[in-house]
Amino acid sequence: MKIIYYEEDDILFVEMSKGPIVRDESVSWNVNIGYTTEGIGEITILDARKIGMYPLQIERVVSEAA
Repeated sequence: MKIIYYEEDDILFVEMSKGPIVRDESVSWNVNIGYTTEGIGEITILDARKIGMYPLQIERVVSEAA
């Protein structure tokens, strides 16, 4: 997985797979999903900082061994 933020354009790009994109779908005016034959390949979010999607906050769940 690769995550790139283009600050000058306020675009967040998340690449999940390096496979070729076979279909693009706009979820809303500022979110686009690129699909590979296996599933989601990439997500592009416009105005990412403006809508609160960047900076990312990743939560990690730590489970205790019994």
